[in-house]
Amino acid sequence: MWSQPSVSGSQSGCGQRWGSGVHALVDKVIRAPEPFVRDLLEFVLSGLRTFGRTLQLAVAAFRWLFIDIAKLRHPWRDTVQQGWFIVSVTAIPAVLVSIPFGVIVAVQVGSLTQQVGATSVSGAAGGLGVIRQGAPMVTALLLGGAAGSAIASDLGARTIRDEVDALRTMGIDPVRRLVAPRLAAMVTLTPLLCMLIIFMGVFTGYVIAVGFQGVTPGSYLSAFSAFAKMSDLAVAIVKAVIFGIIVLIVSCQRGLEATHGPKGVANAVNAAVVIGVIAAFGVNLVITQLVSMFLPQQVG
Repeated sequence: MWSQPSVSGSQSGCGQRWGSGVHALVDKVIRAPEPFVRDLLEFVLSGLRTFGRTLQLAVAAFRWLFIDIAKLRHPWRDTVQQGWFIVSVTAIPAVLVSIPFGVIVAVQVGSLTQQVGATSVSGAAGGLGVIRQGAPMVTALLLGGAAGSAIASDLGARTIRDEVDALRTMGIDPVRRLVAPRLAAMVTLTPLLCMLIIFMGVFTGYVIAVGFQGVTPGSYLSAFSAFAKMSDLAVAIVKAVIFGIIVLIVSCQRGLEATHGPKGVANAVNAAVVIGVIAAFGVNLVITQLVSMFLPQQVG
């Protein structure tokens, strides 16, 4: 007598193979994200470490700046040289950027106010746009793109030539010798650069509104004086100074940590510009929200 194979046994074997296959697939799905999670965690931790070193650099720069000024040991000659350098790379671009920026704001605001029949407030809208948001952000862009990149390239070149290590060997703090004078120059000149951009932007908007959009000079000036306050100018200058400090500290940090030769200097310059501008935009969002909460706009 011959016997047929057991159906239940074959089904049991198939079930076991199917179960083992499912368990293997589940293990692959669970274990697959591990490299991604590890890389993501390392990226976040690396960013936090970099942020911590940047904060330490900022604290050390301000500490040496205050100590040297109090003890009358601050290198003012280096500060003047760095200030002249910042002016030389940002003054002309500031004028060339603020003029078309003022034209764009005046044209857009004038077109809108003409459609709604409120040409009398075009001066207030355009002027406040330039003062509150335009001038500080243009200042940040110019400082990040011109001054910040130059500072990062200078310090990066010094770093890869071992000049910074030579200073440490001689007992000289690089932050005190290289960063503090640049910080003093940036804090001093950033308000002047912001006011230059405000003047050129508002003046350009006035010329466009009066000369090409039919707005009377008295109406433009009265609307501007009714809405614009000294607090708006003060907030704009404070924002510009904060943006300048952020750009400077980021540029110095990237330059002092440059590695791998000329390629590392190029990477430091690129990172300084991108990180500095993005950080300035993020801080601008926070400051704008705080100002809107505690200093609301008032007429009169």
